[in-house]
Amino acid sequence: MVTQEQRKRQLAREKFLRQQQRRTASRRKARMRNSVIASVLGVILIGSVALYTTGVLKDDDNKANASSETTPSAAASSKAPADPCEKPAAGSVKKLSWKKEPALTIDKSAKYTMNLATTCGDIGIALKTSAAPHTVNSFDFLAGKGFFDHTKCHRLTTNGIYVLQCGDPTAAGSGGPGYTIPDENLKDKSLKGGIYPAGTVAMANTGQKHTGGSQFFLVYQDSQLPASYTPFGTISDSGMKVLKKIAAAGENTGAGDGAPNATVVINKATVTKS
Repeated sequence: MVTQEQRKRQLAREKFLRQQQRRTASRRKARMRNSVIASVLGVILIGSVALYTTGVLKDDDNKANASSETTPSAAASSKAPADPCEKPAAGSVKKLSWKKEPALTIDKSAKYTMNLATTCGDIGIALKTSAAPHTVNSFDFLAGKGFFDHTKCHRLTTNGIYVLQCGDPTAAGSGGPGYTIPDENLKDKSLKGGIYPAGTVAMANTGQKHTGGSQFFLVYQDSQLPASYTPFGTISDSGMKVLKKIAAAGENTGAGDGAPNATVVINKATVTKS
């Protein structure tokens, strides 16, 4: 026969055991929850690092979509000296866009030159008017509207291909004037053996035909490229010196394809008929 006192002690022990079981279960659930949270955070961290790592080198690779322009990628460069350029002139990039290519108003039989007054020095360019009239006409139009003023040259390649890319008002590789122009002059006699020679100025594009906009590249050393980028100008000797100074400063990824270390800003772009 169980006494009343024994029954009380038995009930107390059972209550204590139930409390212990609940505490143990609660601690087990907390450990599992913390483990899951840690795992999720780890996945997020790893994913973020992967996105950052691939994104750094794919800014210009992403230009293969309809809203961006590119030249082929290159890889591996060395560290560079300090910024050799001046501070940009006061002012900001104009937000301009048009729905269609401007009407052809240039004199195709005349000579035109373009001058890029940059923070690193003036880059003079003799334009190939008769061979690339749509391209030259577009640059005459855009320069006259101040489209290029205060824009950064956003890309420098230092291995494989050797170009400085400019003309993007967003400085991110995805900007343009809102319209596209046709490819021209792809059989230019200067393009021999799949080489765009040093001193060439050519259009960037999305990788598809007739998708040039406002982005262009300046070749500072012979570069092997397919003949799919409209060559429309030749850089002056003094302009080449400026371009090589920019190239000597290198680019910011150390991988041969990134933003130039030099602060290359086009303070003013002008096109002149002579």
